[in-house]
Amino acid sequence: MNVFVIGVGLIGGSMAKDIKKENPEAIVYGIDINDNHLDEALSIGVIDKKAVYKDLSIADIVIVSVPVDIMVSELPKVLDVVNDEAVVLDAGSTKALICNTVANHPKRRNFLACHPIAGTEFSGPAAAINDLYKGKTNIICEVEKTAFKLQEKALAIFQQLGMRIRYMNPEAHDKHIAYVSHLSHISSFMLGKTVIEKEKNERDIFDMAGSGFESTVRLAKSSPAMWTPIFKQNKDNVIETLEEYIHNLEAFKTMIIEDDYDGIYKEMNSTNRIKEILNGIPLNKK
Repeated sequence: MNVFVIGVGLIGGSMAKDIKKENPEAIVYGIDINDNHLDEALSIGVIDKKAVYKDLSIADIVIVSVPVDIMVSELPKVLDVVNDEAVVLDAGSTKALICNTVANHPKRRNFLACHPIAGTEFSGPAAAINDLYKGKTNIICEVEKTAFKLQEKALAIFQQLGMRIRYMNPEAHDKHIAYVSHLSHISSFMLGKTVIEKEKNERDIFDMAGSGFESTVRLAKSSPAMWTPIFKQNKDNVIETLEEYIHNLEAFKTMIIEDDYDGIYKEMNSTNRIKEILNGIPLNKK
């Protein structure tokens, strides 16, 4: 099996490592605009060989894990080269524009639009880890537009990696993911910005930051090169989520100004049910 990874970092590299673990005979090829990334990926065993686009003609599986602005320009080029038996997967955090970009491509049937909900705040080949996707949800959009035998090929890989599958249309995906992913990254970046601006002494930040701050601001370590295009492509949904979030912050601020601590308690207590949601407990069953 010839597996090609375009964009050899955390997402593509981790998927390649697990595919290789489950299929030792697989040969993993890496394509990346940064040749240093390819050298690093080769030296630590994330990939077996370097490659270029023309080599995609021998691919069985192609994982495209590049920033979403690059995705919309490069994905059609990838489809131009692959053979009829290859399945091309993406891992973009937006789906509507990506799906629209290849909607009329002659090889649209070779493409499976995916968004594996997994990751860390780290990037680059060295960030690739085994079992990143185990137990994680993979959202698949417009599955009916992918050739059935290629769906089966991809789903077999996802099963090997231990992923849960959920099907969704691209517009619904982008709306929901703005709330559960994009907004949390913005919140983390802005919390980090606020603390950096107000706490001029970096030693104070290091000494006084507790685990709550550290976990909340963790996402602020994420790559701006990856996240800026995501916010651009999902602009309308991101603005909607920000407006609701800012409204809630203003309401909370007003309660503090007005010494409405009973209201604050009720607000936080009501929000505590997020624990049950994240633990997978139905709200009507305790």
